Amino acid sequence: MAVVTLKNAILSLFPSNTSDSQHEPLLGEGSTGNASYAARDVQGLESEIESNSTKTQNINEDNQSQTVVWGLFEKVDPRVMSDIIIGLSDGLTVPFALTAGLSSLGDSKLVITGGMAELVSGSISMGLGGFLAARSESEFYKSQVRKEKQLFFNNKELLEEELEDIFLDIGMSESTTESAIRDLSKSPKAMIDFIIRHGKGLEEPADGRQVTSALTIGLSYFFGGFIPLVPYFFTAIVQTGLIISVLVMGVTLFWFGYLKTAISMGEDCSLWMRVSEGLQMVLIGSIAAGSAWGLVRVIDTN
Repeated sequence: MAVVTLKNAILSLFPSNTSDSQHEPLLGEGSTGNASYAARDVQGLESEIESNSTKTQNINEDNQSQTVVWGLFEKVDPRVMSDIIIGLSDGLTVPFALTAGLSSLGDSKLVITGGMAELVSGSISMGLGGFLAARSESEFYKSQVRKEKQLFFNNKELLEEELEDIFLDIGMSESTTESAIRDLSKSPKAMIDFIIRHGKGLEEPADGRQVTSALTIGLSYFFGGFIPLVPYFFTAIVQTGLIISVLVMGVTLFWFGYLKTAISMGEDCSLWMRVSEGLQMVLIGSIAAGSAWGLVRVIDTN
């Protein structure tokens, strides 16, 4: 007992933390740390969600703007767009090669005179080609319509066989095919139009298509060909004009190839395909201009 009493007396001289620790929660500081980590995770998750929401909004805005651009192009008649591309393709290449070749002679006036003469004659020639092509298309369409009309009145069974082949090719049942043929046979115009459009794959040319095609191709050629000629009007030294013209046409040809591919193939066209087409246009223009310049240089030297 004396020993126990002495031990208790000694222990009473030193404060013990045991009682304090007994009142602390079992999780202690670890619980507080986990709570802080959880709070930070929630904040990080909220920030990530907000960031993704912003990115999604930006993507939607970009897609909406692209849709508006493609919508504007879709409103243009595809044939008119095709004529513009044809005119610009030749206009950006042929006059550029000619002016580059003439520049090797060292006379700016000669480059301007020859370039303008080529622009005028080339525009007329391209416009005339577009006019004749559109007229041939119209004449072919009318001849096919006349042929189908003669078949309707002379051999209607043959037209019905053509209709049957068209319907069966698209997977219609025999009963549906017979019903459709009976309905179309009641109207000669509807029957002939259906065969021309879906059997022959022809569309009726628009009124004034010949003049529209001629003007579109001719003006596009002139506009495209005038671009490489502009620097020569503002430079006294022909070599300076050539350098500026080459730089301007390099950028112009690239963007023409880029936009031409984007317009022709639509939204599904990849970026690499558009860039490659732009580089291809630059390569073609460079080869044409370099060949013309070298040929004129050799002839002038000899």
